[in-house]
Amino acid sequence: MKKIAVAITGASGSIYAKLLLQKLSFLKEQLAEVSVVMTENAKEVWKTELEDESFQQFDARYFSTKDFTAPFASGSARYDALIIIPCSMGTLGRIASGVSNDLITRGADVMLKERKKLVCVIRDTPYNLVHIRNMETVTLAGGIICPASPSFYSKPTSLESAAATVVDRVLDLAGLSISSFRWGTLER
Repeated sequence: MKKIAVAITGASGSIYAKLLLQKLSFLKEQLAEVSVVMTENAKEVWKTELEDESFQQFDARYFSTKDFTAPFASGSARYDALIIIPCSMGTLGRIASGVSNDLITRGADVMLKERKKLVCVIRDTPYNLVHIRNMETVTLAGGIICPASPSFYSKPTSLESAAATVVDRVLDLAGLSISSFRWGTLER
């Protein structure tokens, strides 16, 4: 049973966060706890991109970005992973610099110091040199940079199914057992 924290920042790509939360709700037998923290900008982007406010309708514990009493703000809570989806370049830069000024960056710092999974699903493109160096720094510290780049060998038929290829990869990276397209196998 895993404890997973999900952080949603104001980068474009709310569809990835929504699909992740939906898929996590189907994996309850593998999860002891799911916690969610979302920036105010993320809520605005979600409303703009998805034209709804469904971000609070998932079975999870919700925390404010200012709530440092959230369990994943401490290594003693023994969370297994923090998935930042989408991860803005500003958030990535603060993580790379060791700035823990909100619950998201503090949670990331905890994951790195405890040698747990930190998965940053970046969506911005193109990258500048600062972005690339921040990605390198987070990677060298033990984090995983997972660009929100859909795969197409599974022949997705909709925007949602293309985005799901990224979310499935994220769930794999977090150590959850899922059924998805696997290259070169009959497994689905």
